[in-house]
Amino acid sequence: MTAVTHPDIAPYDAPEKDLYEIGEIPPLGYVPKQMYAWAIRRDRHGDPDKAMLQEVVETPEIDSHEVLVLVMAAGVNYNGIWAALGTPITPFDVHGAEFHIAGSDASGIVWKVGDKVKRWKVGDEVVIHCNQDDGDDEECNGGDPMFSPTQKIWGYETPDGSFAQFTRVQSQQLMPRPKHLTWEQSACYTLTLATAYRMLFGHHPHELKPGQNVLVWGASGGLGSFAIQLINTAGGNAIGVISNEDKRDFVMGLGAKGVLNRKDFNCWGQMPIVNTPEYKEWFGEVRKFGKAIWDITGKGVNVDMVFEHPGEATFPASVFVCKKGGMVVICAGTTGYNLTMDARYLWMHQKRVQGSHFAHLKQAAAANQLMVERRLDPSMSEVFPWDEIPAAHMKMWKNEHKPGNMAVLVQAPTTGLRTLEDALEAK
Repeated sequence: MTAVTHPDIAPYDAPEKDLYEIGEIPPLGYVPKQMYAWAIRRDRHGDPDKAMLQEVVETPEIDSHEVLVLVMAAGVNYNGIWAALGTPITPFDVHGAEFHIAGSDASGIVWKVGDKVKRWKVGDEVVIHCNQDDGDDEECNGGDPMFSPTQKIWGYETPDGSFAQFTRVQSQQLMPRPKHLTWEQSACYTLTLATAYRMLFGHHPHELKPGQNVLVWGASGGLGSFAIQLINTAGGNAIGVISNEDKRDFVMGLGAKGVLNRKDFNCWGQMPIVNTPEYKEWFGEVRKFGKAIWDITGKGVNVDMVFEHPGEATFPASVFVCKKGGMVVICAGTTGYNLTMDARYLWMHQKRVQGSHFAHLKQAAAANQLMVERRLDPSMSEVFPWDEIPAAHMKMWKNEHKPGNMAVLVQAPTTGLRTLEDALEAK
């Protein structure tokens, strides 16, 4: 085959084979017939360490507008847990494939491009955002692609995610990789950062403005850590909520104005029935929580926005503490999906409850540019080797992971590498 060249990559020798071991780099642009992947199958839905098994599978073929990426590292997110469990949906009912490769974050190298791809060439270093769409409806052309009926999350609603040596993506999913970061740092942030960016800046007229106050749940996690940084960068005031005191310094170090420990209050879970003794007790606790927020924002100053993702456990309190005309924006329900609230405080105070789901390319690119410009830190907490991908998901599922974002190595043979040449030399 004709050798592929790239101005930033020095020529190197490598054999052409049908299958490469993990960490073994093929010749630039050479696509083997098979690859290793952590696969989920419908008949083994369950705990991630049982559902995910390493298999040898066919390397995906790409279409004219698609790109094949050699995955150097990948990120660990909660949708990998959902895919393993098969809840709240099984991905097989969405894409119908025989097996599912999870993973919706990655850094890597463009390895093959479709014949209609113009923006990218073989050898380009990229990060991948996880929104896919067909691109041919009104929302994709002048509207919001996240409202497109064809919108899907790559690695969750598609079968070809990042926990494999190669992954197939649409060309509009690619963004430039921050060259100052390692492969694993580059791989861990895009899903959570872009999700947080849309939540804070994507729902007019409630875009975050300088001086506004935002309550951030799970402030030490992947989503929360980027929410804190984005709020701080935009001149807002973040009030972080944590569950363990050992996370306080981490959240304050990200730029939070104040931190609350939810274990100091008892207003969590589904809201009791209004006008019952249980409601009276809950109401006293949620007012205590609101008072603690005032101790940070100032007496009588409720938050302009609540950054929600726990769902069932926190939603009633979120609606209560949001200011008149403010917004509760929610992107997940990690503690449950049955949301309750006192509707009187919603309609009388004209508050907004807004669902939010990932981000379109323009939002993801704006967020990524902040990372390229070194205005944000990827907040990477832990890196796992290839063979511990299921264990990493178990750790997240049990809430035993460290604050920040988790990454796993795929083709990068070790941590701390920043180029393809680094990876070749490390082997």
